[in-house]
Amino acid sequence: MKLGSLSLLSKIWLSSAVLLTLLFAGTGFILQRHMLETTSVTLQTEVRDSFQAYDSLWRARSETLASVSAVLSSMPNVRLAFQTRHQPTIRDAAGEVWLKVSDAVQESAFFAVADPKGNTVTSLDATAPVRIPPNWPMVANVRAQFPKQVSGFAVLNDQLFQLVLTPVYIDSTQGSTLMSILITGYVVNHAIAQRLKESTGGSEFLFLSKDRVYASTLNPRATAALRSGAYASRDLVSDGVSEYVPLERNLVNLEGAPIGKLRIFRSFDSARQRITLLQRNLILLWLLAVATGLGASYLLARRLIYPIKMLDRAAAEVTRQNYDFRVPVNTSDELGRLAATFNSMCASLQSARQELIRQERISTIGRMASSIVHDLRNPLAAIYGGAEMMVDTDLTPAQTKRLAENIYRSSRRIQEMLQDLLQVTRGNKGQRELCSLEEVVQAAVEAHRSTANAQNVTLESHVDPGIEIPLERQRMERVFLNLIGNALEALPAGGLIRINAQDLGDRVEVEVADNGPGIAPQIREQLFQPFASFGKKNGLGLGLALSRQSVLDHGGDLWSVDQTSTGGAGASFRLSLPKQPAFA
Repeated sequence: MKLGSLSLLSKIWLSSAVLLTLLFAGTGFILQRHMLETTSVTLQTEVRDSFQAYDSLWRARSETLASVSAVLSSMPNVRLAFQTRHQPTIRDAAGEVWLKVSDAVQESAFFAVADPKGNTVTSLDATAPVRIPPNWPMVANVRAQFPKQVSGFAVLNDQLFQLVLTPVYIDSTQGSTLMSILITGYVVNHAIAQRLKESTGGSEFLFLSKDRVYASTLNPRATAALRSGAYASRDLVSDGVSEYVPLERNLVNLEGAPIGKLRIFRSFDSARQRITLLQRNLILLWLLAVATGLGASYLLARRLIYPIKMLDRAAAEVTRQNYDFRVPVNTSDELGRLAATFNSMCASLQSARQELIRQERISTIGRMASSIVHDLRNPLAAIYGGAEMMVDTDLTPAQTKRLAENIYRSSRRIQEMLQDLLQVTRGNKGQRELCSLEEVVQAAVEAHRSTANAQNVTLESHVDPGIEIPLERQRMERVFLNLIGNALEALPAGGLIRINAQDLGDRVEVEVADNGPGIAPQIREQLFQPFASFGKKNGLGLGLALSRQSVLDHGGDLWSVDQTSTGGAGASFRLSLPKQPAFA
């Protein structure tokens, strides 16, 4: 269907539908994109917050360990026990204090005493046994940082530790001498990682060093999938099932060098579920908004189009010459003013039409009266003169007969004119019968034969005798009489009138043509109008109008042909008649 064939309401509604759909689709796309970006930024923020929470928690643990170590190293009885280097003595002196403060450093913390070379002298566990290494090789590497406490991560005996080393010095004559080293710390295991997860609201933690996992809150499959590779916080990583926003930090040893990685992951699944729910809600809201918008736009467009529809209907009524139709005026806007103007135009047209009809009637009566007076004058004068001679003069029988013939012809002429007027005013439709077209044409030809001979005009008729048509015989004879009579008037000095008939199957076409001067272009458009008597000496000018009406009543038509366009000369009239009965 072409767009131009749609109604104005459909065009407005479709335009609104397309515009609303694109508008809401664009808005939904922007909202969804903004939502995804916001969710991604939120997850990245949560990951950073998780790292900050981890960092704060881990720093608090380190500070607690450092504080406990500092307290232990400053206690006189503990220092005296350290000087003995006797393991039971040290355990007895420090064990009571360690048991009292171990709750502050939580489970998995341990306490050990090492000599200046890093060899373990004794150790204490807070809650669970820890595999304490017999030697701490990092002591030799960090002695340059003493007497400050040193903290960091270390991997020993396949375990990942967070350590705090606190040097203990004694005063002697040679100055301060490193007596021993307090080593406190945690074993980084799955329990520690799980507590970190709980403390950070569900972030996943993965501790690894040299591609070995020491602690993880992820399941084995996810751990295996995420243990390798470098991640940036702006990327999304997948374990094959779930997606995560990652954050990666180095695990630094006591010397300040990285020995492993801490990877924090924030699951994107819950955010994905929220996004899916929000997308579904957006789609439902979009559908609802589009449906509401389309319904509202349709009602609004229909309300706006209604006055235009009424104007269109009014224009159609005016086309059918119904000038009484009026458009209701319900508003004072442009459409209301247009409707009021249209009503005023209809009223003006109605008034002008009535005035035109009145003037046309007067003009018609005048033209008819003028034509009747003009055409009746000659036959009436002949009747009057003949009657007067017959009354006042003694005439011979031959003279009387000649005057009687003149009176007869004149009265016959008056009767024909009155018959024409009767057909114009009332119409004259009779009974149809199957007639031979050749007989009808020949009757008209024979009626004009004497006149044609007197004017030296040749009448040729070529009609197939086998053509039979249902006709009102007298009316059709008058049609051919009129056409032949008009041709004779155009040939006062002689010429040729030719009548041809052609059988076209379902209809018959007849041509009446002459070789006279033809039809003047300025009167061609008015040939079949009543009282069109241009250049005629006799008649009311009703012949062609009545002839065409008679042909139309038979279901055919009558028209003139401009023979100059085909290189010919003279006038040509053609009429078409159906071969089947056609009643008007």
